Amino acid sequence: MRLIFTSLATLLLLWCNAQPITPFPNRYQPQPGQLAVPAKLTISAAEKELAALIPVFARSAKDFYGITVNEKSRNGFIRLVRTKQISGAEAYKLTIGKNGVVVEGGSDQGCFYGLQSLLQLLNEAQPGGTLNCAVIEDQPRFGWRGVMLDESRHFFGKEQVKQILDLMALQKLNKFHWHLTDVPGWRIEIKQYPRLTTTGGIGNHTDPAAPARFYTQEEIAEIVEYARQRFIEVIPEIDMPGHATAAVKAYPEFNGGGSERYPDFTFNPGKEGTYTFLTNILREVTGLFPSDYIHIGGDEVHFGNEHWSALPEVQQLMNSQKLKNLVEVEHYFLNRMADSIQTIGKKVVGWDEVVTAGLPNTNTLVMWWRHDQKPLLNKAIAQHYEVVLCPRIPLYFDFVQNKTHTHGRKWQGSYAPIEAVYDFPDNYFSDGISVTDPLVKGIQANVWSETIHTPERLQFMLYPRLSALAEAAWTESHAKNRERFLERMNSMLKLYQQKGINFFDYRNPDSPEIFGPEK
Repeated sequence: MRLIFTSLATLLLLWCNAQPITPFPNRYQPQPGQLAVPAKLTISAAEKELAALIPVFARSAKDFYGITVNEKSRNGFIRLVRTKQISGAEAYKLTIGKNGVVVEGGSDQGCFYGLQSLLQLLNEAQPGGTLNCAVIEDQPRFGWRGVMLDESRHFFGKEQVKQILDLMALQKLNKFHWHLTDVPGWRIEIKQYPRLTTTGGIGNHTDPAAPARFYTQEEIAEIVEYARQRFIEVIPEIDMPGHATAAVKAYPEFNGGGSERYPDFTFNPGKEGTYTFLTNILREVTGLFPSDYIHIGGDEVHFGNEHWSALPEVQQLMNSQKLKNLVEVEHYFLNRMADSIQTIGKKVVGWDEVVTAGLPNTNTLVMWWRHDQKPLLNKAIAQHYEVVLCPRIPLYFDFVQNKTHTHGRKWQGSYAPIEAVYDFPDNYFSDGISVTDPLVKGIQANVWSETIHTPERLQFMLYPRLSALAEAAWTESHAKNRERFLERMNSMLKLYQQKGINFFDYRNPDSPEIFGPEK
């Protein structure tokens, strides 16, 4: 009983003293005394490589909180140190002593995350205030802590993307999955096939005739570098063999047809030229994204593959490869493209439909999104696929946040409030699935944009659920407390407000939904 009491007392100290930090640290040891924060903050790096972290930290301190930090050659108020005593690329140790602050990591990334925790503490103290002395030793619960943004259906532009990356970095999220192609528009420049953007980039989900909008390769490089400086990996998605409408509008010779509801939905899997076309695209994509992964979609092909049966090339393919039905044709296509991706040195990511396609588990990561298909998640793990959990409920951020909201999705009455995001994945599975299985790499929120048509609406749907996602992904279950998280969110909501971000204020659930002006 005494041990339990001591543990609870330690947690209470942790909650009080580390209150502003989101995501919440996993281990905190209070120390006697306080540290006075000087009016002029300085930072120094013990190793030359760590000095590269300082400009991003200084910019964030200024942009987020109005705090000026100056680099010093040595003995700064904040000192960055790399040490072999800390294992884990993302682990850090933050020591607030009576003479200054030491941020230690086994890698640059660990030091970066220590700085993000310190930044939030400094915001509470501000220069001229005080910090409670303490030692924080922290590392993430999950290695994959992701956000997906769909810019095919509605395009938001690089400034919005950079803002998302900034707030991801502050809260230690590390994967940005970029959904760049789909039915409404193709959003990434491919120099070998310019019509993909000049023709395929025309339109969006609400206006098929909207002028073409897309990212040039120079803009892609700028955003990827911006993310790299914040230790965020950018994973591109080139959707196939379904969701191909924008691409085949630009290059109809690769059109596999569709259905009445989803016309021109697929690539033609029976044409050899289709595989050459897509492999050439992926080679260009590989040159733009240093990520280990390329996401190929692979979902919902049945929405628009009924025309395949009428294509002579598909009939010939089925005969030559002894494929019994269109599902086997789909799996043949996915395996061909997986081979291409492996050849160009990348790993395949696919939505959970790919589990049944027989892709090699050594080179495939599965994103489990169909929350009503838990047996499929079991199957993926049983077949030794690495898995990222991103179920519609509660991690689709196009689902409404409050039962009174009318613009957005629900699933049989269910939606995705901030509380449900925070609680995930604890107590979510009751049928033998263990989130501690090493094959479960992490969690991700997906922001589909059918009902998100302006930057203001994007912000309203993303924030503050982004913060709940960050804590769900980083903080171990023993250190989580939903009520105290919602209290701690006052600091983050203040930041959102100061930055002019149109967030949903869960404290006032009757406040109106934000949509933003039509562009």
